[in-house]
Amino acid sequence: MKIEFISSKDNSLFKEIRQLQATGPKGQKARFACGQALLEGIHLVQTWVGDPALKILITSELGLQNPEIAQAVYDHVEICPETRVYQLDKGLWDLLSDLVNAPQLAGLLDLPPSALNPQKSVATLEGDVIILDRIQDAGNVGSILRTAAAAGFTQVIAISGCAHLWSSKVLRAGMGAHRLLDLYEGWSSQQVLSAVTAPLLAATADGELDLFNMPKVLIHPVAWVMGSEGQGVSEDLMAQAKGVSILIDPRVESLNVSTAAAICLFETVRIRRN
Repeated sequence: MKIEFISSKDNSLFKEIRQLQATGPKGQKARFACGQALLEGIHLVQTWVGDPALKILITSELGLQNPEIAQAVYDHVEICPETRVYQLDKGLWDLLSDLVNAPQLAGLLDLPPSALNPQKSVATLEGDVIILDRIQDAGNVGSILRTAAAAGFTQVIAISGCAHLWSSKVLRAGMGAHRLLDLYEGWSSQQVLSAVTAPLLAATADGELDLFNMPKVLIHPVAWVMGSEGQGVSEDLMAQAKGVSILIDPRVESLNVSTAAAICLFETVRIRRN
């Protein structure tokens, strides 16, 4: 296995990694420009071991001394021999703040076509769908993706204004869920209403439906809508959706959006299993 060494912060690949780590529109622009996302840490890299989309692995001398990291690198290169492996100088790892306390392994993953063409229209999305309506916290978005995968909901739409689904923070919070999901982002509310065939159910505090008393609805495909942390579900989606409330202690104002999503999705799973 050939290993290439990087010892300067002026190296083009090192600069690209720093750009991919950026948050907000700057990071999203960088990911679109190079068509790649950064996988940070052993768990995420292991998720994509054997996938040709994982084209570059980045580690260090210390990283390769870790048996688990070394095994992941060798396993992936054996399956995908075109993979390029880079070893960073120790000082460069210290400059990558998101990687300092994590096992010294990262990878560059080619983004799927749906991520590179976020505005491309899809005629129809049948079956269950999760719609993320301008959820801005990357941790919340990643947690919902992980919950979706665990509950068997594979289609997720992120409306414009959501945290970028392929940002480093969303990927880390998703814990590998991205590989199990069909992800669509950058959509407008109108695109959602045109493409989604299942009835919309919006999780909201004052919803007319009681989540725990609607088996006849949840037994069929549904499109769960989860609104932004501050504003909730947008008016245009609420106009076409049925509001669903989760019974909570009246002394508590609301639930975190990722918690609400987990309750709604697994109640749907429970109804169908029964």
